[in-house]
Order: sequence, then C-alpha cells, then structure tokens
Amino acid sequence: MVLKAKLSMGLGFLFLIIFALAFFCAYYVDKLSDEADNILKDNYDSIVYSRNMMSALDDMRTSISSSIFNPDSKKLTDYYSQLFEAGGIEFEKNLKAEKNNITEIHEKEYVDTLNGDYNIYLNLCEQIKKGAGSTSMYFNEVLPCYERLKQSIHNINDLNMQAVVRKSQITKDESAHIITYMAVTASLCIILAFGYFWYFPFYISNTISYLANRMTELLKKTGIASDIKTNDETYIILQSIKQLEKKLGVEGTEKDTL
Repeated sequence: MVLKAKLSMGLGFLFLIIFALAFFCAYYVDKLSDEADNILKDNYDSIVYSRNMMSALDDMRTSISSSIFNPDSKKLTDYYSQLFEAGGIEFEKNLKAEKNNITEIHEKEYVDTLNGDYNIYLNLCEQIKKGAGSTSMYFNEVLPCYERLKQSIHNINDLNMQAVVRKSQITKDESAHIITYMAVTASLCIILAFGYFWYFPFYISNTISYLANRMTELLKKTGIASDIKTNDETYIILQSIKQLEKKLGVEGTEKDTL
C-alpha cells in the first residue's frame, strides 16, 4: 500500500472517531428532549384541563347559589344565566379533552366518576333554574355533588402531578446514565485518537528513518564519503540519492524540492 493511501486511511479513521462521538452525543440529547416533551404532552395537558374544569365548576355553583339565595326571584338573572351556560360549555369541553388524554393508572376511573357526578349535578342545577329546587335541596344534594366533583378533579390533577414528578425523576436518572455512557464513549474515542497520534507518526517516522539509515550504509559500502550533517531523514535520503547519481554518472530526472 502506498504512503498516500496509508495517510488517507489514518485521517479517515480519525474523522470516523469524531463523527461517531458527535452522532452518539446528538442521539442521546435528542432522546432526552423527546422524553421531556412526552411528559408535557401527556400530563401537563391533563393538569390544565383540571384547572379549567374547576374554574368552570365554580362559575356554575356561583350561578346556582345566586338563584337559591336571591330573595326577589327564584329564577336566575340574565348575568348568572349566561355565566352558568358559559361554565357548562367550558367544563364539558375540558372534560371531553380529558377523556381523550387518559395516560395514567386509575385516571379513567376518576374521569368516569367525574362524568357521572357531573350529569347528576347538571340535572339538579336544571331543576333549580326552573324554580323546582329549594334551600334544603341545595345543601343536601347540590353541594355534596359539587364536593364530589371537586374531589374527582383534584384526584385527576394530583395523579398527573405525581406522574410529572415521577417521570421527571426517571428522566433525571436516565440523563445521569446517558452522561456516563457519553463519558465512557468519549474516553474510548480519546484513547483511540491518542493511539492514532502516537502510532501513525511513529510508523511513518520509523519507515523514513530506516530508509535514511539504509542509504547511509549504502554510501559507505560503495565507498562514497558522506558529509551530511543533519537529523532530517528526508534530507539525508535526498542527498544520498544525489551522491549515488554522481557516483554512477546518472543525472536526476526531477528537481529537488527539499
């Protein structure tokens, strides 16, 4: 194999080490990023839905309370009627979104309970809106149902908050392992690179030194007095060839560049 090919192979090997290290680091950084995105995608949305449902539920309760404790009328005023309708629309929208975003164990049970209690709560509220409700009905049926709804929402919220904490810890542990893998891989690549930097120049230098020594011995065997005073192996080889050409009466075909 010619020297040029050996040099190309050596440099190619070095670039391969650099590329492998860069690819390994990029792969695991991207993996960590994807895991963090999954936590936000799966659990953060459920937390937002829970907060929205709680806010909407409070608006609905405020509307019904105004109807019960309004001494002038048993019917909801226009303002509270609109507040109740808007709260119901918002609650049902977020409840539907939460049904399509169940990711944790027992989350479906909480959502089903929430859905059932909401239907009961909505029915009770409709009776009050129509003037068929009473103060005792409000305290004995509406408020207990409202508290059950709140508890179900809190359960969904807490479940997803715990999942975020748990998955964050898992991601943190995995990141520690990945950092270890990256450190080991980087160390191996550095060792290989140092091995290349030591072996390849040593290999080339030994080859040229061997040729320079052989040329010097050849000059001595042919009786040519050598007065070359340098440690530059390539210069020694070049000058030895020139002296041999003079001895043999052969002129060089190329101009010396060293």
